[in-house]
Amino acid sequence: MSQASFEDELFGEAANEMREDVEEHLAAAREELPPVEAVWETEAENTLGALNALRSALDVGDAEDHLHDAKKWYAMGKRADAFEDADDLETEIETLDSAIEDIEDAREQVGELASTIPSLKGALEDLHAMDDGDESEDDEQDETEAEAEADEEEETEE
Repeated sequence: MSQASFEDELFGEAANEMREDVEEHLAAAREELPPVEAVWETEAENTLGALNALRSALDVGDAEDHLHDAKKWYAMGKRADAFEDADDLETEIETLDSAIEDIEDAREQVGELASTIPSLKGALEDLHAMDDGDESEDDEQDETEAEAEADEEEETEE
């Protein structure tokens, strides 16, 4: 076997291993993404619990690391012209990259919303307590006025 054919054979073997590495990292990244049920369904008893559960569900885990490794091996293989057809790998990398970005954006938005809920709840409670206090004062005033009118009527009748 000539040196050139031996090197070609080794290069082909390395290219296949490189493609397998990219595919394995892409599969591992997909596995780290949250399951649909975790994002769509909840068993929380209140809004804050639902938001916290959603925020936790929107954790991508090690997906970014796996995607980074896939990109690294893909870039190396592409630059070395090691892949016969790399369009499917490139498409999957772009798809996963976009999905991870969307999930992280959603997680950040849910976190921001969850942080506003306790203060919003407190403000609403204060407002309702003030309304209840005003109503109690109004009720007391109405009762006092009614008693005064009743007393006046009794005095007039006598």
